[in-house]
Amino acid sequence: MNAQQIQDLILAGMPGAEARVMGEDGVHFEAVVISEAFQGKLPLARHRMVYATLGTLMGGEIHALALRTLTPQEAQASH
Repeated sequence: MNAQQIQDLILAGMPGAEARVMGEDGVHFEAVVISEAFQGKLPLARHRMVYATLGTLMGGEIHALALRTLTPQEAQASH
C-alpha cells in the first residue's frame, strides 16, 4: 500500500473531495482531506467518513492514518 493508492481510494469514495496523502514507510500515513460533505459534522464523524472509503485496509495494510479533515471554507481560512 502506498500514499497514492490511499489517496485514490479516498477520492473514489468521496466524489468532489480533495485529498493529499503522505507516508514513506508504507504503513504510517497522514492525509489532508477537504470536502463539502464535512460541513456541519464533528471531527469524529468526518474521520469515519474517510475511514469508510478505506474499509478493511484500516488496521490491516494501513497501520496508522493521521487525518486532517476540512471543509473548503476551513481550508481557505487556514491559508
